[in-house]
Amino acid sequence: MQVNRRSFLMGSAGAAAGLAFGAGSAVPAFAEGVSLRAMWWGSNDRAKRTLDVAKLYQSKTPGVTIVGESLSGDGYWTKLATQMAGRAIADVFQLEPGTISDYSKRGACLPLDEFLPSTLKVQSFGADMLKLTTIDGKLYGVGLGLNSFSMFFDTVEFEKAGIPLPTPDLTWDEYAKLAVELAKSSGKSGGPYAARYAYVFDAWLRQRGKSLFAKESVGLGFTADDATEWFDYWEKLRKAGGTVAADVQTLDQNTIDTNCLGLGKSVIGMAYSNQMVGYQLIIKNKLGITMLPREKKGGPSGHYYRPALIWSLGATTKNGEAAAKFIDFFVNDIEAGKILGVERGVPMSPVREAILPQLNPTEQETVKYVNLLKDQVGEYPPPVPMGATQFDQRVLRPICDELAFERVSPADAATRLIEEGKATLKG
Repeated sequence: MQVNRRSFLMGSAGAAAGLAFGAGSAVPAFAEGVSLRAMWWGSNDRAKRTLDVAKLYQSKTPGVTIVGESLSGDGYWTKLATQMAGRAIADVFQLEPGTISDYSKRGACLPLDEFLPSTLKVQSFGADMLKLTTIDGKLYGVGLGLNSFSMFFDTVEFEKAGIPLPTPDLTWDEYAKLAVELAKSSGKSGGPYAARYAYVFDAWLRQRGKSLFAKESVGLGFTADDATEWFDYWEKLRKAGGTVAADVQTLDQNTIDTNCLGLGKSVIGMAYSNQMVGYQLIIKNKLGITMLPREKKGGPSGHYYRPALIWSLGATTKNGEAAAKFIDFFVNDIEAGKILGVERGVPMSPVREAILPQLNPTEQETVKYVNLLKDQVGEYPPPVPMGATQFDQRVLRPICDELAFERVSPADAATRLIEEGKATLKG
């Protein structure tokens, strides 16, 4: 059964059971008893892995109770906004590169610097990796693994169509042709209507020396002409049958079970590389993974390494030390790493080497993909401005939905994107 929202309590009974087997005897107990709330979004598989690690932590840390809440889609951000307004943010909550800057600047996150390095032992991640979650000189989150953008594809449908599997040097022109061919041969759509995916648009812009957000100031890093070209590409492809229809694409809440590939409506999907694990769990046919298409052969890929997901501490937590210890366990404990695998990205700590031998074929593919990008990635972009989340959810996606329903032209959609985008972004 697919469940979109669940709450879990791993209480003292779970911790006592761990102690009965001798677990955690060397770990000091929190005598007064500490209850930590953890909140994240993701698939059922992610929820299970997270909860299993929480149970393991409790068994090794007497006196700590973890209350976990998993939400799906945009409901997560609605809940976080409610918590911020009520000054009751979860002790540990999940962010990602496109949101950590926004939420840290809005006061949602507690700086982690006071917990370094005594409680949070993340020095093995390397300075460059820590920069990815450092905003205005302070560390506001711990990356849980590396990933990048990617393209997933149903290998069986490619074989049926007699089309060679896509390679890392696939161009956008080539992608459009194969998407239409796949639609004709499979009875499904070729791929997503990816105009509404901010990260795909960003990669497309970076291939052309531009970016989604300005690098030196607060604002957009592209022009109305750029956006018109982008929208025009997807509209032509939609009308040629190479994308899912508008009513299918608007179902997408940036979750696996609402993505057109996850719904079984397309042969190709575009998502983050770590999500391949979750997609393969719900898709019967073997999936492949490769890079997003690029502007021209040998040209920039537009890709960059990014922390797949991030744990941050809520600014209102009364148990910062205990919450930081939980995060440290999450990223550094070998047993925890074996439970988590690479579902939240390829680990950045020494845990990576410890878990490699036990990874299943799908998980190994995600590691190979991250390694493949080594010579293809560009510089990590600066932190996004405040309002970046609203730009994605309340500006780009709605405009693209109107475009796909033919309620607005590519040129008019581009004009609106610039005007509304500028009004949304702040310093």
